[in-house]
Amino acid sequence: MHGKKGHLMKEWKSISHYAGFDWARDHHAVVVVDREGKIVADIEFKHSQEGWKQFQEQTSGWPDLAVAIETNRGAAVDQLLQRGYAVYPVNPVASESYRKRKAPSGNKTDHLDGWGLADALRVDGHGWKQLQAMDPLTQQLRLLCQDEVTLIEQRTRLVNQLQQALVEYYPAALEAFDDWTSPSTWDFVIAFNTPQALVKAGKRRWEKFLHTHRLWRTETAEKRLALFAQADQFKGSDAITQAKSQLAVSLCKLLQTLQQQLDEYRKQIEALFKSHPDHDIFGSLPGAKAVLAPRLLAAIGNDPQRYGSQEVLQSFAGTAPVSFQSGQINKAKVRWACDKFLRSTVYLWANCFRRASNWGQVYYEKKREQGMSHACALRCLGQRLLKIVFRMLCDKKPYDAELHARNQRAHGSWVLTLGNPTLAPKPSE
Repeated sequence: MHGKKGHLMKEWKSISHYAGFDWARDHHAVVVVDREGKIVADIEFKHSQEGWKQFQEQTSGWPDLAVAIETNRGAAVDQLLQRGYAVYPVNPVASESYRKRKAPSGNKTDHLDGWGLADALRVDGHGWKQLQAMDPLTQQLRLLCQDEVTLIEQRTRLVNQLQQALVEYYPAALEAFDDWTSPSTWDFVIAFNTPQALVKAGKRRWEKFLHTHRLWRTETAEKRLALFAQADQFKGSDAITQAKSQLAVSLCKLLQTLQQQLDEYRKQIEALFKSHPDHDIFGSLPGAKAVLAPRLLAAIGNDPQRYGSQEVLQSFAGTAPVSFQSGQINKAKVRWACDKFLRSTVYLWANCFRRASNWGQVYYEKKREQGMSHACALRCLGQRLLKIVFRMLCDKKPYDAELHARNQRAHGSWVLTLGNPTLAPKPSE
């Protein structure tokens, strides 16, 4: 029944009514059809406690109601799952096609969007996969990891703004340091906010700063000290220096605060990951380490039944290509309709995996030799890795490098000899 917290998967044959849910930030429009396709309700309500109460009351007569919606996450999906509705996510591209079934002219309204989704669910939904909610621990980990990535992207934007400001008035600072995501570089700008202030500070303060922030390196120290001594010889005008130094210091202080929050996120993520039942499975993945292992668990989840097969998981991750065949034309292209968080996480992991695994590097290099780009080779490696992860989740066993190597040899795939990985001959050869 609706109204109870929790979410139970429903059999398709038990569903009697189908809703198309056109969501927005502050209000939602819903069209409900019966098994014959007749519209039995056209509802619009606010995204509020009273609005959702109204929606529940208006749909209470259909306890076996399925809902099609253009997303698989967010506030609307969360409310639907909490209230026990069977939720079927729909890709926005497909949703547009369903709307055009109802309005070939191109008309677009909330009513048409909802009606198109509802009728598509009625006709085609038997082949769709019902959204299965993650367990609370995995869901919390996923949200924390996603928000951490958002904050990292915000840090990147602030760093880009800082570097642009330094280009305009403080080129010596940019030349002296390479990694502007490091807090020590922000401390440098705050301590010596203009080229004139840097030169005036003198050699002793420069050396003290480098030693205090553990930046003193024999191979770079003399070059940096020389840059500091000449910093005021190539700089912005006085007006630009005064204005942009204020901006640079402000950005550095924002970056310091943001980094504190990122450190807090990292602590929470590591604590949740450590307490997760599948910690050992994802923690055993080569190349994942402290950052990517929790993200992989958050992105993939801990229940393989969410996908049903490895092919579905690979499609969700965007590693499986999209096939196009027409007449004598037969080609494949990149799958863009996928879970972006999962895709980026698997891509990063594949790049780290090849550095931590002999066979991963061999596989990557072979794809490159075949003419593939770096990104395409990593997608192919990610496709193979997801097959392994799916099996690990089904068996609830951590990664076993020796077992995988034996399987590779048994299938006549890769043979890894120390320092000389090569392709193995097939068993029949």
